[in-house]
Amino acid sequence: MPRIFAYIVHKSGVVDDSAAELLAVARAIDPTSSPTAILTGWGPDFDLACRSVSSSFGETWKISNQALAYPNAEFVRQALVRVVPSDSIVLIAHDHFGIDLAPGLSIKLNAAYASDVLAIDGVEGNILKLVRQEFGGQVSTHVCCDASSGAVINVRPGAFKPEPNAAVSGVIIDKSSEVGTLVARRRYIETIVAEAGDVDITRHSLLVSIGRGIQEKDNVALAEELAEVLGAAVSCSRPVVDAKWMEKSRQVGSSGKTVKPKVYLACGISGAFQHLAGIKGSPFLIAINKNPKAPIFQVADVGIVDDLLEFLPELTNKAREFRGVAAK
Repeated sequence: MPRIFAYIVHKSGVVDDSAAELLAVARAIDPTSSPTAILTGWGPDFDLACRSVSSSFGETWKISNQALAYPNAEFVRQALVRVVPSDSIVLIAHDHFGIDLAPGLSIKLNAAYASDVLAIDGVEGNILKLVRQEFGGQVSTHVCCDASSGAVINVRPGAFKPEPNAAVSGVIIDKSSEVGTLVARRRYIETIVAEAGDVDITRHSLLVSIGRGIQEKDNVALAEELAEVLGAAVSCSRPVVDAKWMEKSRQVGSSGKTVKPKVYLACGISGAFQHLAGIKGSPFLIAINKNPKAPIFQVADVGIVDDLLEFLPELTNKAREFRGVAAK
């Protein structure tokens, strides 16, 4: 089995939740392996992130370069090609940055490529049996990936549950000198932070999130009523914002906010990876959808197949009874 590497994303010294998920993927591929973490960056915060990762991975490769202070896929791709052995398996989160980085990296390494992987169905020698979805998540497909010459795999965020991990005293190996000069055709200019809106959904531990299944604007009140009883905030998926039923600041996903609640109630949300990419921290996820084949059920802790417009009022009434809250 080729050596397994996990490219770890971090920000302001904080390691992304996908790090633990990629570790789980590596163990699903080869339970006996000791995967290597790779981090790129610059400055004190970067050093802090490397030390944090080394408590989970036996070996952490550190690539420090001022050009990598802001994550630019062109720079990172050049750096990884110069240090990663060509016959390796490289795991990368299937988020905006990962989608930009991984395909070109596979070409540079002359390795196989698989995107949006949500399960490992088995391993036979160097053949990885991967599960991904097609047609908007309506069909699960099994893909055989020959990793004998290496592979780059984009892993769907939230699809793999992090496993309990005993702390390790991992070693940090500085690979910076092997990278040399990095040149890219694009450069970082600035970060524009979106307005917080009237409610900051990133600060709530319980979210009632609605999707296309809410059907129309008037039905948003059903979710708002439930959220009020539960002491939660209402969030949504992109179709709800596109329909102008809720403001952009309430959107969860790769083009919206990243949230980290303890409980996430997904109401009428299909479960596309763009939405799931915005849910971090492995919350207890409850999915309500009338389509039993909705992709959201693949990652949900509890799945309820029912008509959302009938189920939500019933759930609200039961919540009132349980909490002793009188109806308005």
